[in-house]
Amino acid sequence: MKKIFATLAVSAASLIATSAFAAPVNLVTNGGFENITNGAGKFNTSSGGLAGTTVATGWTSTGYAFIFTPGSADTTGAGPGHLKLWGPGDGSNNGLTGSPTGGNFLASDGVYQIGAIQQIINGLVIGQSYQLSFDWAGAQQYGFTGPTTEGWQVSLGAQTFNTPTISNVNHGFTGWRNQTFTFTATGVSEVLSFLATGSPNGLPPFSLLDSVSLVAVPEPGSVPMMAIGALALAAVVARRRRQSQR
Repeated sequence: MKKIFATLAVSAASLIATSAFAAPVNLVTNGGFENITNGAGKFNTSSGGLAGTTVATGWTSTGYAFIFTPGSADTTGAGPGHLKLWGPGDGSNNGLTGSPTGGNFLASDGVYQIGAIQQIINGLVIGQSYQLSFDWAGAQQYGFTGPTTEGWQVSLGAQTFNTPTISNVNHGFTGWRNQTFTFTATGVSEVLSFLATGSPNGLPPFSLLDSVSLVAVPEPGSVPMMAIGALALAAVVARRRRQSQR
């Protein structure tokens, strides 16, 4: 009997430990915009003559958006499919840095040719809660002058959240910050959408985006209940063995 209790107790402890430390599965494809083709620059879009050639695996967009590689945001521009942001590389000591992870990031204009950056998320469980997290910042297009504001409107299916609207100084950069939202799936496949917001028109405010992740949120108490169930089973087995011995 003691051996049975010990075995099931170890199994319960193992279940808790495994669930606590198992890495959650990110349902977003290419959340860091690292996988691109045709080089960095104007993001592929259907906006007529403004169409770019850069393709980011898993993502589509109809807006005025760009993919930047490390060090390119304030040093590359003036060519087809490229623009620059204000930063140390072009005379603004605003502290502009690349992606927090050191890789690529996306920038989208919040007032000009606005259009969402989207991805279809598959494998959702209806009624399950999912945590969306991402890094974002605000910047301004090089060559324009005046304070701006930046933000993101984020949707999964029919649910929509908004980041805070942040104020940006002339030729400024707001610094990177992390945002999380919790969504509840209403279908097995839903569209994840990021729409840049900002002001004013004519002083291009760019919202930056990186490190997009969507993971399932464990149900509260599910693991402890499974452990309790295992111990309860041990008690039943022990009681039946005592009855059999009698």
